Amino acid sequence: MQQEQSLRLFKRGQASSATLIFFVVLCIVLMVVDSQTNWLVPVRRVAATVITPLQKAALWPRNVVVQISNWSNAVELAKTQTEEAQRQRIGLTQLNVQASQMAAENAQLRRLLGIKNSVIIPSVAVEILYTAANPLHQTLVLTKGAKDGIAPGMPLIGEGGIVGQIQRVTSSTSEASLITDERITIPAIVLRNGLRVVVYGSGRPSRVEVRYLALGADIQEGDQLVTSGIGGVYPAGLAIGRVSKIENNSAQGFVSAVVEPSAHPERYLHFLVLLTEVIHPQGDTLSEKENEQK
Repeated sequence: MQQEQSLRLFKRGQASSATLIFFVVLCIVLMVVDSQTNWLVPVRRVAATVITPLQKAALWPRNVVVQISNWSNAVELAKTQTEEAQRQRIGLTQLNVQASQMAAENAQLRRLLGIKNSVIIPSVAVEILYTAANPLHQTLVLTKGAKDGIAPGMPLIGEGGIVGQIQRVTSSTSEASLITDERITIPAIVLRNGLRVVVYGSGRPSRVEVRYLALGADIQEGDQLVTSGIGGVYPAGLAIGRVSKIENNSAQGFVSAVVEPSAHPERYLHFLVLLTEVIHPQGDTLSEKENEQK
């Protein structure tokens, strides 16, 4: 039954052909009339008024998809631009830091060159290779050694004054103890009045000490201490530091002074080793193999 109805629905006959011909002729007539006259303008307007909302409704899903796609692309573009700007900002910051660091190092090297030219004793410019990991002693490992004329006992100086003393060397490196190291003692004088004192390393950063002075010793806060030249290890006149505190120990019958070093090795990379005539203890000059074993 259903098959017969389907066949009847799509069955062609004289009535169907006549209907088709009628509508074709009607379309042709309407096209001719529309092209030759304005009779159909109101009809088109009414049709457009009716159809426009339907067109908008039909296009709404597409417009939503396009807007979402545009928004997503805009967000991705903004993210990419932000990341690129961040990379450029970081790169410029690094370049600025490197330029500032190089300018600071060049300025320090120029000051060291001025010191080298003003010191009569021959000297060798060195750079910090690394800071030795030793909890008991404050030491620096430097980039030059015995082949450059460096030997144990030679002073290490910076633009602020005396930094330390060479303790051991290999052919290409050397190790220096800072003046704050407890092993270091330096004969010195108070620049204000010539009072002879001995400066001891305290074992603490940024602090050395003058110990065992008589209670009436003429030393004051703010006094500048320089090397006296006694003993021949440190040439006379090298800045050591400035007295920051006086400690009276009446019970023991002496006075001590806390001194802040003039040199700040933690701030710089380059120093000078003064090639003084020193007698170093046997065994302080090591071969590269012995140094690696240590």
